[in-house]
Amino acid sequence: MADDVQIANRRLDASRNEVLIGMARMGADAFGYTATLRIDRGLAQLLRLRVSQLNNCTYCLNLHYQAARGAGIPRAKIDTLTAWWETELYSEAEQAALRYTEALTRAADTDRDAAFQRFHDALAAHFSPEEMLEIVGVVVNMNVWTRIKLAEGAMPGLAD
Repeated sequence: MADDVQIANRRLDASRNEVLIGMARMGADAFGYTATLRIDRGLAQLLRLRVSQLNNCTYCLNLHYQAARGAGIPRAKIDTLTAWWETELYSEAEQAALRYTEALTRAADTDRDAAFQRFHDALAAHFSPEEMLEIVGVVVNMNVWTRIKLAEGAMPGLAD
């Protein structure tokens, strides 16, 4: 978290449930922004940030915008991520991973006519099965954390 930001939990404190926070920490250790992965660090960070955007999690947005900058992702990519499909900044592999991330995060909104299979196939054209599973892990982990932070009401505010 940035030095000028403090977080206040306005609803719950997930750390009071050891099983819940243990599950979340296990995912963070394996797929979080400090984990060692096969997939490119910048790509993984873009996916985390996109999940944060889709789920409107202010805690995760604050954390992952900062982490994206720290990962050396060009500012133009970070700044346009909410409309990535409208730019030429993203490689075909990144586009496939972002489409897959959005479909996995918004599964209920994915059309029923084999859309998810198309997203899977597009991802498979650029990534090995092991890398695809890491992408799944990154996306699932981020969805767990955004839901926890939303339930907590984790709200960034300016530090005093």
